[in-house]
Amino acid sequence: MHRTWIALAGIGALASGCTSTGNMERNVGGGAAIGALAGATIGAVSGDVRVGSAAAVGAAIGGAAGAVRGCRQDGGCGAAAATPNHRQYYDERAGRYYYYDSRAGRYFWEDGSPR
Repeated sequence: MHRTWIALAGIGALASGCTSTGNMERNVGGGAAIGALAGATIGAVSGDVRVGSAAAVGAAIGGAAGAVRGCRQDGGCGAAAATPNHRQYYDERAGRYYYYDSRAGRYFWEDGSPR
């Protein structure tokens, strides 16, 4: 049982520390570690499931949830559909870009302040 805990802690630490592209890799490791801890705790308390099996299932579910969360933070996995694509226009007098938000029916500067 101690080997399972040590292995899961090591995998979580390595996965959360070795990232080169963004949030997805960090969240996979953190989600797996939290899921393994929760699964092992539930398995130990319930007594119906072995602690190692419950930790493995918790790690898999936590890792998957962390991957989806990180992917959304990076702008993928359907997160781009939630943010509208604004066509930007250039105001030569102000020297700034602006866009029209059809939901609000107003123009806004590139930083989001009203124009």
